[in-house]
Amino acid sequence: MELRQLEYFVAVAEEQNFTRAAERVHISQSGVSAQIRQLERELGAELFDRSARTATLTVAGKAALEHARAALAAAGAARQAVGEVTDLIRGRLMVGMVIGCTLTPLFDALSVFHRAHPGVEISLLEDNSDRLVEGVRAGTVDLALVGTATATPDGLEALTIISERLVVAVPAGHPLAKQRRVTLRDVVAHPIVCMPPGTGLRTVFDRACAAQGLWPAIALQASAADAIAALAARGLGVAILSDSMAASHRDRITARTIDDIETPALLSLIWKSTYSPAVRELLVHSRRAFTKPAPG
Repeated sequence: MELRQLEYFVAVAEEQNFTRAAERVHISQSGVSAQIRQLERELGAELFDRSARTATLTVAGKAALEHARAALAAAGAARQAVGEVTDLIRGRLMVGMVIGCTLTPLFDALSVFHRAHPGVEISLLEDNSDRLVEGVRAGTVDLALVGTATATPDGLEALTIISERLVVAVPAGHPLAKQRRVTLRDVVAHPIVCMPPGTGLRTVFDRACAAQGLWPAIALQASAADAIAALAARGLGVAILSDSMAASHRDRITARTIDDIETPALLSLIWKSTYSPAVRELLVHSRRAFTKPAPG
């Protein structure tokens, strides 16, 4: 039994598909299949039911999965322990980033980290914030930049990068642009253009509406702030954004703070408290990158 066989087994179990698992571990599908067949022969039992389109675990496969994960984790911990003693950091880092994010300090941090620790393989995953938070909790994502409605998601550590009030953004001449004070009730009287569920900004908005018993009409959804601003500028709805998201589009939309939504939308780096040496080093570089004064 080899560690790579256990790695392929876990990959297929999590992806429920041999092709996706092969892409994940960077070998051919036939290679994955052959190694798992060899593992099954050694264990004396089939680990997957291959009769359907998805690869589902058999009873034997379910029994083996947690042990396989534990063996891989132990091997990784051993490598990290030796790396710390020899002042080398190796392994893999899965870094998550919320879809539509345009902040570049994270890329700066990854660049500096890569130059300092070329032995670490870095992967970047874009997804919505809810899935990234769950990925960090589950250990499939090491560090993530997410939008959130709470300063520190349960069970995780966090560094707040941005904390901003929600605004409504509308084209010039829109009734809301003429109001000096805008409330949530004023906003939901119009069709809404906003981010999809699972994003931090949308969570803040949805919770505020629920607290007041309001049911907004969501006309359009987009993951990128630029797309939301463009849709609002064309009169397809009023946009729900944070102040900085709206700021770069002030030539075509007017932003008004929603007075009675006091909970800010947050952009945060999140990680588990039991992090690896690689995560620890990336955090050092990330803190520097995000706190570096803007040129000017």
